[in-house]
Amino acid sequence: MICHLRTRILSRLLQSPCPCHAPVSRIPPLFSSQHLLSTTASPISPKPFAVEEYLFATCNLTRAQALKASKKLSHLKSPRKPDAVLAFLSDLGVARSGITALVASDPQVLCASVEKTLAPRITELGDLGLSRAKIAQLVPLAPCTFRISSLSRRVSFWLSAFNGSFELLRRAQSLNSAILGCSIEKVAIPNLAFMKQCGISASDVPFMNIFAPRLFTFKPKSLHEAAERVEELGIKLGSRMFRHAFALVAFMRKEDCASKIGLLQKIGFSQDDVSVILRKAPLVLRLSEERIRQAMHFLTRDAGLDAPYIAQRPALFMYSLERRLLPRYFLLKVLREKGLLNFEYSFYYTAALAEKMFVYASI
Repeated sequence: MICHLRTRILSRLLQSPCPCHAPVSRIPPLFSSQHLLSTTASPISPKPFAVEEYLFATCNLTRAQALKASKKLSHLKSPRKPDAVLAFLSDLGVARSGITALVASDPQVLCASVEKTLAPRITELGDLGLSRAKIAQLVPLAPCTFRISSLSRRVSFWLSAFNGSFELLRRAQSLNSAILGCSIEKVAIPNLAFMKQCGISASDVPFMNIFAPRLFTFKPKSLHEAAERVEELGIKLGSRMFRHAFALVAFMRKEDCASKIGLLQKIGFSQDDVSVILRKAPLVLRLSEERIRQAMHFLTRDAGLDAPYIAQRPALFMYSLERRLLPRYFLLKVLREKGLLNFEYSFYYTAALAEKMFVYASI
Protein backbone atom coordinates (compact mmCIF):
# COMPACT_ATOMS: atom_id res chain seq x y z
CA MET A 1 0.00 0.00 0.00
CA ILE A 2 2.72 2.39 0.99
CA CYS A 3 4.71 1.44 -2.05
CA HIS A 4 1.71 2.09 -4.24
CA LEU A 5 1.19 5.61 -2.80
CA ARG A 6 4.88 6.39 -3.19
CA THR A 7 4.73 5.35 -6.83
CA ARG A 8 1.67 7.57 -7.57
CA ILE A 9 3.15 10.64 -5.86
CA LEU A 10 6.42 10.22 -7.68
CA SER A 11 4.57 9.81 -10.95
CA ARG A 12 2.63 13.09 -10.41
CA LEU A 13 5.77 14.97 -9.46
CA LEU A 14 7.45 13.84 -12.62
CA GLN A 15 4.45 14.91 -14.74
CA SER A 16 4.07 18.43 -13.13
CA PRO A 17 6.27 21.15 -14.62
CA CYS A 18 8.89 22.54 -12.30
CA PRO A 19 8.36 26.18 -11.35
CA CYS A 20 11.93 26.91 -12.23
CA HIS A 21 11.19 25.86 -15.81
CA ALA A 22 8.04 27.92 -16.21
CA PRO A 23 7.68 29.63 -19.63
CA VAL A 24 9.29 33.06 -19.80
CA SER A 25 6.06 34.54 -21.05
CA ARG A 26 4.39 33.85 -17.77
CA ILE A 27 7.00 35.73 -15.74
CA PRO A 28 5.94 39.38 -15.46
CA PRO A 29 8.90 41.54 -16.58
CA LEU A 30 10.14 44.30 -14.29
CA PHE A 31 10.95 46.65 -17.27
CA SER A 32 9.66 46.56 -20.77
CA SER A 33 12.24 47.06 -23.49
CA GLN A 34 10.82 50.52 -24.11
CA HIS A 35 11.09 51.45 -20.45
CA LEU A 36 14.58 50.11 -20.33
CA LEU A 37 15.68 52.20 -23.26
CA SER A 38 14.09 55.31 -21.84
CA THR A 39 15.88 54.93 -18.55
CA THR A 40 19.25 54.11 -19.96
CA ALA A 41 19.36 56.76 -22.77
CA SER A 42 20.70 60.26 -21.96
CA PRO A 43 17.99 62.99 -21.56
CA ILE A 44 17.20 65.09 -24.70
CA SER A 45 18.08 68.77 -24.17
CA PRO A 46 15.52 71.42 -25.26
CA LYS A 47 16.09 73.10 -28.63
CA PRO A 48 18.00 76.42 -28.21
CA PHE A 49 16.13 79.68 -28.88
CA ALA A 50 16.73 80.74 -32.49
CA VAL A 51 16.84 84.54 -32.23
CA GLU A 52 17.32 85.20 -35.93
CA GLU A 53 14.40 83.00 -36.91
CA TYR A 54 12.23 84.66 -34.24
CA LEU A 55 13.02 88.10 -35.63
CA PHE A 56 12.19 86.95 -39.14
CA ALA A 57 9.07 84.89 -38.45
CA THR A 58 7.55 86.74 -35.49
CA CYS A 59 8.77 90.32 -35.88
CA ASN A 60 8.58 90.36 -39.70
CA LEU A 61 12.12 91.60 -40.21
CA THR A 62 13.80 90.80 -43.49
CA ARG A 63 16.47 88.11 -43.45
CA ALA A 64 19.18 90.74 -43.64
CA GLN A 65 17.62 92.79 -40.83
CA ALA A 66 17.12 89.70 -38.69
CA LEU A 67 20.73 88.64 -39.11
CA LYS A 68 21.99 92.08 -38.15
CA ALA A 69 19.63 92.48 -35.20
CA SER A 70 20.27 88.98 -33.86
CA LYS A 71 23.88 89.90 -33.08
CA LYS A 72 22.60 92.30 -30.43
CA LEU A 73 20.31 89.68 -28.93
CA SER A 74 22.60 86.66 -28.84
CA HIS A 75 22.22 86.47 -25.05
CA LEU A 76 18.49 85.71 -25.26
CA LYS A 77 17.72 82.13 -24.27
CA SER A 78 13.93 82.17 -24.63
CA PRO A 79 11.15 84.20 -26.26
CA ARG A 80 9.60 85.09 -22.90
CA LYS A 81 10.68 88.75 -22.79
CA PRO A 82 10.31 89.43 -26.53
CA ASP A 83 6.81 87.94 -26.48
CA ALA A 84 5.86 90.18 -23.57
CA VAL A 85 7.20 93.28 -25.33
CA LEU A 86 5.41 92.49 -28.60
CA ALA A 87 2.15 91.87 -26.75
CA PHE A 88 2.53 95.17 -24.89
CA LEU A 89 3.17 97.16 -28.07
CA SER A 90 0.29 95.49 -29.86
CA ASP A 91 -2.05 96.22 -26.95
CA LEU A 92 -0.90 99.85 -27.00
CA GLY A 93 -2.07 100.07 -30.60
CA VAL A 94 1.26 100.25 -32.39
CA ALA A 95 0.74 99.10 -35.97
CA ARG A 96 2.38 95.86 -37.04
CA SER A 97 4.59 97.77 -39.46
CA GLY A 98 5.51 100.15 -36.65
CA ILE A 99 6.56 97.29 -34.39
CA THR A 100 8.70 95.87 -37.17
CA ALA A 101 10.35 99.24 -37.75
CA LEU A 102 10.98 99.71 -34.04
CA VAL A 103 12.57 96.28 -33.61
CA ALA A 104 14.69 96.74 -36.73
CA SER A 105 16.00 100.08 -35.44
CA ASP A 106 16.27 99.09 -31.79
CA PRO A 107 16.45 95.29 -31.38
CA GLN A 108 17.24 95.61 -27.68
CA VAL A 109 13.75 96.90 -27.03
CA LEU A 110 12.80 93.20 -27.00
CA CYS A 111 14.87 92.81 -23.83
CA ALA A 112 13.18 95.68 -22.00
CA SER A 113 11.04 95.04 -18.95
CA VAL A 114 7.41 95.82 -19.63
CA GLU A 115 6.66 96.54 -15.98
CA LYS A 116 9.78 98.50 -15.09
CA THR A 117 10.56 100.31 -18.35
CA LEU A 118 7.94 100.36 -21.08
CA ALA A 119 4.72 100.75 -19.09
CA PRO A 120 6.11 103.68 -17.03
CA ARG A 121 7.14 105.50 -20.24
CA ILE A 122 3.61 105.21 -21.60
CA THR A 123 2.14 106.46 -18.34
CA GLU A 124 4.48 109.46 -18.34
CA LEU A 125 3.56 110.38 -21.91
CA GLY A 126 -0.10 110.04 -21.03
CA ASP A 127 0.46 112.49 -18.18
CA LEU A 128 1.57 115.04 -20.81
CA GLY A 129 -1.89 114.81 -22.33
CA LEU A 130 -1.06 112.47 -25.20
CA SER A 131 -3.68 109.88 -26.06
CA ARG A 132 -2.73 106.23 -26.46
CA ALA A 133 -3.32 106.60 -30.21
CA LYS A 134 -0.77 109.43 -30.43
CA ILE A 135 1.70 107.56 -28.25
CA ALA A 136 1.32 104.54 -30.53
CA GLN A 137 2.28 106.77 -33.48
CA LEU A 138 5.28 108.22 -31.69
CA VAL A 139 6.81 105.03 -30.27
CA PRO A 140 8.05 103.55 -33.59
CA LEU A 141 9.62 106.91 -34.45
CA ALA A 142 11.68 106.99 -31.26
CA PRO A 143 13.93 103.91 -31.28
CA CYS A 144 16.23 103.71 -28.24
CA THR A 145 14.73 106.94 -26.87
CA PHE A 146 11.51 105.08 -26.10
CA ARG A 147 13.31 103.21 -23.32
CA ILE A 148 15.03 106.10 -21.55
CA SER A 149 13.65 107.62 -18.36
CA SER A 150 13.91 111.21 -19.68
CA LEU A 151 11.56 110.55 -22.60
CA SER A 152 8.63 112.53 -21.20
CA ARG A 153 10.86 115.53 -20.48
CA ARG A 154 12.16 115.49 -24.04
CA VAL A 155 8.71 115.14 -25.56
CA SER A 156 7.45 117.98 -23.36
CA PHE A 157 10.31 120.23 -24.51
CA TRP A 158 9.71 119.65 -28.20
CA LEU A 159 5.95 119.97 -27.89
CA SER A 160 6.59 123.38 -26.38
CA ALA A 161 9.00 124.25 -29.21
CA PHE A 162 6.31 123.34 -31.74
CA ASN A 163 3.68 125.39 -29.93
CA GLY A 164 1.98 122.30 -28.57
CA SER A 165 1.54 120.67 -31.98
CA PHE A 166 1.88 116.90 -31.80
CA GLU A 167 1.65 116.70 -35.60
CA LEU A 168 4.70 118.93 -36.02
CA LEU A 169 6.62 116.83 -33.51
CA ARG A 170 5.55 113.62 -35.24
CA ARG A 171 6.54 114.95 -38.67
CA ALA A 172 9.89 116.28 -37.48
CA GLN A 173 10.71 113.06 -35.61
CA SER A 174 9.77 110.96 -38.63
CA LEU A 175 12.28 112.92 -40.72
CA ASN A 176 14.97 113.00 -38.03
CA SER A 177 14.81 110.19 -35.47
CA ALA A 178 17.59 111.86 -33.45
CA ILE A 179 15.43 114.78 -32.30
CA LEU A 180 14.15 113.16 -29.11
CA GLY A 181 17.59 111.76 -28.39
CA CYS A 182 19.73 114.89 -28.71
CA SER A 183 20.90 116.93 -25.74
CA ILE A 184 18.36 119.61 -24.90
CA GLU A 185 20.84 121.89 -23.16
CA LYS A 186 23.85 121.48 -25.47
CA VAL A 187 22.15 121.15 -28.85
CA ALA A 188 18.41 121.83 -29.01
CA ILE A 189 18.22 125.07 -27.03
CA PRO A 190 21.23 126.76 -28.73
CA ASN A 191 20.06 125.72 -32.20
CA LEU A 192 16.48 126.87 -31.70
CA ALA A 193 17.70 130.21 -30.34
CA PHE A 194 20.05 130.73 -33.29
CA MET A 195 17.45 129.81 -35.88
CA LYS A 196 15.08 132.28 -34.26
CA GLN A 197 17.74 134.98 -34.73
CA CYS A 198 17.82 134.00 -38.40
CA GLY A 199 14.07 134.46 -38.67
CA ILE A 200 13.33 130.73 -38.68
CA SER A 201 10.83 129.33 -36.20
CA ALA A 202 10.77 125.69 -35.13
CA SER A 203 7.33 125.31 -36.69
CA ASP A 204 8.70 126.34 -40.11
CA VAL A 205 11.47 123.75 -40.22
CA PRO A 206 9.51 120.49 -40.76
CA PHE A 207 8.04 121.91 -43.98
CA MET A 208 11.12 123.58 -45.49
CA ASN A 209 12.36 120.35 -47.07
CA ILE A 210 12.70 116.71 -46.04
CA PHE A 211 16.22 117.28 -44.71
CA ALA A 212 15.49 120.46 -42.75
CA PRO A 213 14.50 118.75 -39.45
CA ARG A 214 18.08 117.54 -39.21
CA LEU A 215 19.02 121.16 -38.53
CA PHE A 216 17.63 120.73 -35.02
CA THR A 217 20.37 118.24 -34.16
CA PHE A 218 23.30 119.90 -35.94
CA LYS A 219 26.31 120.85 -33.89
CA PRO A 220 25.69 124.52 -33.03
CA LYS A 221 29.03 125.47 -34.59
CA SER A 222 28.05 123.84 -37.89
CA LEU A 223 24.75 125.70 -37.87
CA HIS A 224 26.52 129.05 -37.49
CA GLU A 225 28.92 128.19 -40.32
CA ALA A 226 26.00 127.32 -42.61
CA ALA A 227 24.39 130.70 -41.93
CA GLU A 228 27.64 132.46 -42.76
CA ARG A 229 27.86 130.65 -46.10
CA VAL A 230 24.31 131.69 -46.96
CA GLU A 231 25.19 135.32 -46.30
CA GLU A 232 28.28 134.93 -48.48
CA LEU A 233 25.90 134.08 -51.33
CA GLY A 234 24.38 137.53 -50.96
CA ILE A 235 21.24 136.38 -49.17
CA LYS A 236 20.48 138.61 -46.21
CA LEU A 237 19.86 137.18 -42.77
CA GLY A 238 16.15 137.18 -42.00
CA SER A 239 15.06 137.61 -45.62
CA ARG A 240 12.28 135.51 -47.10
CA MET A 241 14.72 133.36 -49.06
CA PHE A 242 17.21 132.96 -46.24
CA ARG A 243 15.38 130.02 -44.66
CA HIS A 244 15.26 128.13 -47.95
CA ALA A 245 18.91 128.77 -48.70
CA PHE A 246 19.85 127.90 -45.14
CA ALA A 247 18.03 124.56 -45.28
CA LEU A 248 19.89 123.78 -48.49
CA VAL A 249 23.40 125.12 -47.93
CA ALA A 250 23.64 123.51 -44.49
CA PHE A 251 23.71 120.10 -46.19
CA MET A 252 26.17 121.05 -48.92
CA ARG A 253 29.91 121.17 -48.74
CA LYS A 254 31.44 124.58 -49.30
CA GLU A 255 33.29 123.18 -52.31
CA ASP A 256 30.02 121.99 -53.90
CA CYS A 257 28.44 125.43 -53.53
CA ALA A 258 31.47 127.04 -55.14
CA SER A 259 31.34 124.51 -57.98
CA LYS A 260 27.69 125.31 -58.79
CA ILE A 261 28.37 129.04 -58.71
CA GLY A 262 31.31 128.52 -61.05
CA LEU A 263 29.06 126.54 -63.40
CA LEU A 264 26.51 129.36 -63.58
CA GLN A 265 29.26 131.76 -64.55
CA LYS A 266 30.63 129.37 -67.18
CA ILE A 267 27.29 129.04 -68.97
CA GLY A 268 26.88 132.78 -69.42
CA PHE A 269 25.80 134.48 -66.19
CA SER A 270 27.68 137.44 -64.79
CA GLN A 271 28.55 137.66 -61.12
CA ASP A 272 25.61 140.02 -60.62
CA ASP A 273 23.32 137.58 -62.44
CA VAL A 274 24.46 134.76 -60.18
CA SER A 275 23.73 136.85 -57.10
CA VAL A 276 20.22 137.54 -58.40
CA ILE A 277 19.63 133.83 -59.11
CA LEU A 278 20.74 132.77 -55.64
CA ARG A 279 18.68 135.44 -53.91
CA LYS A 280 15.54 134.53 -55.82
CA ALA A 281 15.93 130.77 -56.15
CA PRO A 282 18.70 129.33 -53.96
CA LEU A 283 17.34 125.85 -54.69
CA VAL A 284 19.07 126.10 -58.07
CA LEU A 285 22.18 124.99 -56.18
CA ARG A 286 20.47 121.65 -55.58
CA LEU A 287 20.06 120.91 -59.29
CA SER A 288 22.49 118.66 -61.11
CA GLU A 289 25.07 120.17 -63.43
CA GLU A 290 23.54 118.35 -66.40
CA ARG A 291 20.07 119.70 -65.70
CA ILE A 292 21.35 123.27 -65.43
CA ARG A 293 23.30 122.97 -68.67
CA GLN A 294 20.40 121.44 -70.61
CA ALA A 295 17.93 124.04 -69.36
CA MET A 296 20.29 126.89 -70.22
CA HIS A 297 20.88 125.48 -73.70
CA PHE A 298 17.15 125.26 -74.39
CA LEU A 299 16.29 128.65 -72.91
CA THR A 300 18.97 130.51 -74.87
CA ARG A 301 19.06 128.54 -78.15
CA ASP A 302 15.43 127.52 -78.65
CA ALA A 303 13.40 129.94 -76.55
CA GLY A 304 15.73 132.83 -77.47
CA LEU A 305 16.10 134.21 -73.95
CA ASP A 306 19.21 136.03 -72.77
CA ALA A 307 21.11 135.47 -69.52
CA PRO A 308 19.94 138.61 -67.63
CA TYR A 309 16.30 137.77 -68.45
CA ILE A 310 16.73 134.21 -67.16
CA ALA A 311 18.57 135.43 -64.06
CA GLN A 312 15.56 137.56 -63.14
CA ARG A 313 13.35 134.48 -63.54
CA PRO A 314 15.44 131.59 -62.14
CA ALA A 315 12.30 129.53 -61.56
CA LEU A 316 12.74 128.52 -65.22
CA PHE A 317 15.53 126.22 -64.06
CA MET A 318 13.21 124.54 -61.58
CA TYR A 319 10.61 123.48 -64.16
CA SER A 320 11.01 120.12 -65.85
CA LEU A 321 12.49 120.49 -69.31
CA GLU A 322 10.90 117.32 -70.69
CA ARG A 323 7.49 117.56 -69.05
CA ARG A 324 6.89 121.31 -69.04
CA LEU A 325 9.21 123.64 -70.94
CA LEU A 326 9.63 121.71 -74.19
CA PRO A 327 5.96 120.65 -74.65
CA ARG A 328 4.65 124.14 -73.99
CA TYR A 329 7.23 125.79 -76.20
CA PHE A 330 6.50 123.58 -79.21
CA LEU A 331 2.72 123.74 -78.73
CA LEU A 332 2.79 127.53 -78.75
CA LYS A 333 5.15 127.49 -81.72
CA VAL A 334 2.71 125.36 -83.76
CA LEU A 335 -0.27 127.50 -82.75
CA ARG A 336 1.63 130.65 -83.65
CA GLU A 337 2.67 129.31 -87.08
CA LYS A 338 -0.93 128.35 -87.87
CA GLY A 339 -2.27 131.68 -86.71
CA LEU A 340 -4.30 130.08 -83.96
CA LEU A 341 -2.75 131.99 -81.08
CA ASN A 342 -5.04 134.82 -80.06
CA PHE A 343 -2.61 136.43 -77.64
CA GLU A 344 1.16 136.64 -77.56
CA TYR A 345 2.43 135.53 -74.19
CA SER A 346 5.97 135.73 -72.88
CA PHE A 347 7.66 132.37 -72.55
CA TYR A 348 8.08 132.80 -68.82
CA TYR A 349 4.37 133.53 -68.41
CA THR A 350 3.38 130.37 -70.26
CA ALA A 351 5.95 128.29 -68.37
CA ALA A 352 4.76 129.52 -64.99
CA LEU A 353 1.06 128.90 -65.61
CA ALA A 354 -0.58 125.99 -63.83
CA GLU A 355 -1.51 123.13 -66.16
CA LYS A 356 -5.24 123.89 -66.29
CA MET A 357 -4.64 127.59 -66.86
CA PHE A 358 -2.16 126.88 -69.63
CA VAL A 359 -4.62 124.60 -71.43
CA TYR A 360 -7.35 127.22 -71.10
CA ALA A 361 -5.08 130.00 -72.38
CA SER A 362 -3.86 128.02 -75.38
CA ILE A 363 -7.31 126.95 -76.63
